[in-house]
Amino acid sequence: MIGSLFKEHPRGLPVLFFTEMWERFSYYGMRAILVFAMVAAVDAGGMGLPERQATAIYGLYTAACYLAALPGGWIADRILGAQRAVWYGGIVIAAGHFTMAVPGTQTFFLGLVLIALGTGLLKPNISAMVGALYGNDPARRDAGFLLFYMGINLGALMGQIVCGYLGEKVSWHWGFGAAGIFMTLGLIQYRLRLPLLEGAGATPGVADPTHHQRDKGLALAGVALVAVVVAFGLAGQLAIDAVQLSKYTAGAITAIAVAFIVGILVFGGLDANERRRVGAIAILFVAAAVFWSGFEQVGSSLNLFAKVHTDRMFFGWEFPASWLQSINPLIIILLTPFLAALWINLGRRNLNPSVPAKFVLALAQLALGFLVLYFASLYVVQGQKVLPTWLMLTYLFHTVGELCLSPVGLSAVTQLAPKRYLGQMMGVWFMAASLGYVIAGLLAGELSGADAVTQMPARFMQVTLFAGGAAVLLLLATPWVKKLMGDGKE
Repeated sequence: MIGSLFKEHPRGLPVLFFTEMWERFSYYGMRAILVFAMVAAVDAGGMGLPERQATAIYGLYTAACYLAALPGGWIADRILGAQRAVWYGGIVIAAGHFTMAVPGTQTFFLGLVLIALGTGLLKPNISAMVGALYGNDPARRDAGFLLFYMGINLGALMGQIVCGYLGEKVSWHWGFGAAGIFMTLGLIQYRLRLPLLEGAGATPGVADPTHHQRDKGLALAGVALVAVVVAFGLAGQLAIDAVQLSKYTAGAITAIAVAFIVGILVFGGLDANERRRVGAIAILFVAAAVFWSGFEQVGSSLNLFAKVHTDRMFFGWEFPASWLQSINPLIIILLTPFLAALWINLGRRNLNPSVPAKFVLALAQLALGFLVLYFASLYVVQGQKVLPTWLMLTYLFHTVGELCLSPVGLSAVTQLAPKRYLGQMMGVWFMAASLGYVIAGLLAGELSGADAVTQMPARFMQVTLFAGGAAVLLLLATPWVKKLMGDGKE
């Protein structure tokens, strides 16, 4: 049956499908128990961190995985090539998970750094190789990416179930170790079946031998700088406050994004039409950052809500709280074909919503999800535990919102960005997710914690109103944004 799925596709697609599936297994499996391990008591194998610190660390880690994709893509383009970048990235990821499997504060944080760096090498370059397999065949390429996206979510689904169970029911370090084992399995099949890629990503995309040594020097200097900072941090020579660092990081990401977009607009040599389109990307950037700041609560505050305030008894057995996170990839697997067909059918009738309209739908779904939690929290403040269906309904709204925003945003940037700046604009687009993830970590500290229970309904309502307000503002601005997009609109 699996073979029939890939029948009409290049032989290299299954290689990348399973590599990415096991990498996402490891990423989401570890993420499912990350905050739990940090807030658990030391005598229970955890780190005993305050929830505000733990969720801030979570936000910094998830943001770092996306930020590392920028230098990771550069290294592949100029030094390694995508094939070797994926191989070395996977090795670093596996090493990070195995490092986290060893009890200890230093090993925990070193493992997080390794996983973020490895993800930066693997994540953007494996997607680039999928595209390279198809050449000039857009219809088959779209179908191939759909299969690839399904592999991502299949891995996430399995990882959250397996690592979640091992982490919560056996040991946090068993969960971390399992993530490393399955990442290793993905690497083995990747290496053994590498010839099936038929040269896709085998060489650097920028063949400039005159700058090769300079580029290698820059990459080694960057790695050395990271190593020095990490070494000082692990040795206790750097006093790092995760909450404060998150605030600085959010400010830095915002400043970099604004500076880059303004620089492109002013000094990029764009014509009037290109400037309008870059302006549209900037507006979509803000909307995406708002969305991800709420959506990414799934692994932090909402995960804690599942553990502390949700009745998880099933025929006398309490299932792991992290299992509820698997609702997201399950819904994506079920709904992606439906939504893809829906957009196509609406397009045939000239009824397909524009890009900003789909972003409005995403923000509205985000607001609805937190409105559900507002009503659930009314029972929590009375000392009751609520049924899992409350979180399941929230995840349904949020996942539909994700499907309205994430793939649509990627497509929109490829259409709107000036072609000579496409790679850089894609990097800026990923920074929207990084910014949202950092803000999510800070926000989660306000939504969780025993002292926050009495304030929970008010805070969930604040998030609801903020997301809903953002949806209304974007709805009002939609005609203007469509005008900025010009013939780049869907």
